[in-house]
Amino acid sequence: MERFKAAFINEIEKMYKRKKAVVIIVISLITIIFGQLVVIGIRSGLGVRGASSTEFPLLVLSVFANTILPLFTALVTIDTFSGEFSHNTMKIALTKPVSRIKLYSAKIAAIAFFALSNLLVVMVLSVLTGFLFNTASFTGVGLLRIVVSYLVTLVPILVLAVIITFFSNVLKSSGAVFFLTILLFISLKALGFIFPRYSSLFITSMIDWYNLWIASSIPLMKLLRQLFIMLGYGIMFFTAGFYLFDKKDL
Repeated sequence: MERFKAAFINEIEKMYKRKKAVVIIVISLITIIFGQLVVIGIRSGLGVRGASSTEFPLLVLSVFANTILPLFTALVTIDTFSGEFSHNTMKIALTKPVSRIKLYSAKIAAIAFFALSNLLVVMVLSVLTGFLFNTASFTGVGLLRIVVSYLVTLVPILVLAVIITFFSNVLKSSGAVFFLTILLFISLKALGFIFPRYSSLFITSMIDWYNLWIASSIPLMKLLRQLFIMLGYGIMFFTAGFYLFDKKDL
């Protein structure tokens, strides 16, 4: 456990030295400000209410989780695997007294930590923004819905990262993995619109999984079905990715 912890901390340090965390916080802040300006413009220009202080963070999450977060998670995942392979820095990590399964797990845990940190930062910023511009509509129940929504969004994002990890161990080029990830993401989104009956099987449609958690009547069976599908994706791609990682001759 100590070796896993040391490997995890090392991966976190390497990740944040690449400055992507700072970039995503800046972009997230710009997105939140732009979103609030749009809401204010709609409210004042068209005379409609717009989003309340507890609805605004959910609007931000809908945009953030379907665009910025998957993109930056993909970049970090590719850097963590393909980037280190291409720069031959993976050999340095493997010279340390840690098994490959612990190193592989530590890398994925670091990616999960990165995604969770981004979600929490965006949640705090959007809640503060919504509260400042519409204090009267703020409620404790609304805040609980926001916290639950942001936390459960980590699950599909992590599964997506595990899938990208698999591709990173198949292809040597970081650019090729990134292009394939973007192509796959767009294709699955399009297929979800073309074949709505089967959209629940695509990981991209599960990014909005949080909507099931905050519904007035929680559809328990649908929620569990999507959870098991995501677990199935995660287990299969984690196992396949580690098999390739373990077999690599570094």
